[in-house]
Amino acid sequence: METIAWDDFMKVELRVGRVISAEVFAEARRPAYVLHVDYGPEIGIKKSSAQITHQYTPEELVGRQVVGVVNFPKKQIGPLMSEALVTGFHNEANEVVLCVPDKDVPLGAKLL
Repeated sequence: METIAWDDFMKVELRVGRVISAEVFAEARRPAYVLHVDYGPEIGIKKSSAQITHQYTPEELVGRQVVGVVNFPKKQIGPLMSEALVTGFHNEANEVVLCVPDKDVPLGAKLL
């Protein structure tokens, strides 16, 4: 495992947001959703493609807090311009499970 400096970690903007909409990303090569996530007044609403269809339905996602990287460059994913990376972990079945706070925190809060 590569070691990084504290300053490198501090450059990554891992922020809490709330999913305000989730819909099937029909044009994606692998099953995915398009998420609109509200990261609070400082950052705003960002779009993201998330391959989490095996673990969640769109209805389950709306209202849920998630952790996302908000300072990556935008990335074109098919017809979608993804503006943030919603984080998660692969389970034993290689399906993505979201990384989430276990209690509500203010939108835009930074992971420390």
